[in-house]
Amino acid sequence: MSKSSYDVIILGGGPGGYTAAIRAAQLGKRTAIIERERLGGICLNWGCVPTKALLRNAEIFRLFQASEQWGISADNLRFDFPKIIKRSRGIADRISKGVEYLMKKNSIEVITGVGRLLSPEAVEVRAEGKSTQTLKGAHVIVATGARPRSVPGVTIDRKRIITSSEAMTLADLPKSMVIIGAGAIGVEFAYFYNALGTRVTLVEMMPSILPIEDRELTKLLEASLKKQGIQIFTETRVEKATVTDAGVVVNIHTASGAQELSANLALSAVGVQGNVENIGLESLGVKVERNHIVVDKYYRTSVAGIYAVGDVIGPPWLAHVASAEGVCCVEAIAGKDPQVVDYSTIPGCTYCQPQLASVGFTEEMAKTEGYDVKVGRFPFRPLGKAMAIGEAEGMVKLIFDAKYGELLGAHILGAEATEMIAELVLAKKLEATGPDIFRTIHAHPTLSEAVMEAAAAAYGEAINI
Repeated sequence: MSKSSYDVIILGGGPGGYTAAIRAAQLGKRTAIIERERLGGICLNWGCVPTKALLRNAEIFRLFQASEQWGISADNLRFDFPKIIKRSRGIADRISKGVEYLMKKNSIEVITGVGRLLSPEAVEVRAEGKSTQTLKGAHVIVATGARPRSVPGVTIDRKRIITSSEAMTLADLPKSMVIIGAGAIGVEFAYFYNALGTRVTLVEMMPSILPIEDRELTKLLEASLKKQGIQIFTETRVEKATVTDAGVVVNIHTASGAQELSANLALSAVGVQGNVENIGLESLGVKVERNHIVVDKYYRTSVAGIYAVGDVIGPPWLAHVASAEGVCCVEAIAGKDPQVVDYSTIPGCTYCQPQLASVGFTEEMAKTEGYDVKVGRFPFRPLGKAMAIGEAEGMVKLIFDAKYGELLGAHILGAEATEMIAELVLAKKLEATGPDIFRTIHAHPTLSEAVMEAAAAAYGEAINI
């Protein structure tokens, strides 16, 4: 095999791309990965990881503000906003370097540039506007990710009307911000900036924030965020956003009529679209629908030898999904007959405080699918651990099939919800029943006791409520 020939060529070094590359190398495949910026993609550099660093700063600041209830006095409480941003960027840098190490460890060739498909077996690499080389590959995986999209009337200029990338690298804390879109990204940034003192307004077109989550829990979260000081509009359409000398004016239409919202900045957080342009898909006839590549269960596109994984193939736009898809795709290429990705067991996490995490059906979805359900709820408030750590807000809600007892969906609002959900993802994957869960002994005192009690509540056997 020549130096420029590979078993697998991957376009994009995000979670889907670099995970696929590592698994391919583990399976003995000569692998190259083409990345135009930094390994780790949006998630590690501009999304999942650095945003969690920012959110941790907000949590700590809020904790200090409430220190009197712990018998601790804190005078002259203040924060250094540029230092907060610097810490977040430093963590992103370290994670990206960690991915670089993994590439070297697994003998994966990393090529800087933009890849363009010339044929199912040939990829041109371009850097600084010029063609630098052509690679030959038996299999090509497109993992080019996605980018923020906007809505009509809202033109992103990355100065006054910004995306999440600019929101995590601002030089100064804005006095006010309108956030368009109350999905996970919008809600997390609303929590972060509000906690540090920015006047935040959150605007969502759907009837509830976090529209894909369980309505009962999102209503509780909405009430909590409003109590924290965030102004929230739901069932509200954004007509346009106009940059002014003072900042930006966002025109909205609510059930009660038209309104104008003025702020220093507007953050567009209405979702993403796949990076499908200018990589040769059209000329080769790769099927694309609604800005996303169409694939089968093994991530094969409509053209033999070309595959796609991650955000570029559509929702759910989650790093852990992209990684799972990358592994499945490569194992199929290697003839391993892999277990296909089960999209019904994908955890969803929103890292505001209180956190919200879920897996599987909401109560509404389960009923729509025709299930007769048993629903168990258990609030955090009676938990000894929750009271001890001062985190008694929230609840666990579990949905079971009444006929067979199988767990259909799990939803947690509260402290450490994004960690607690893993138990229920495993339970769903193993087709655990309600009795399986509540007859499993959970340590006391822990927050996870709420999972056990919620399962028991569905069967009328909860002890501590």
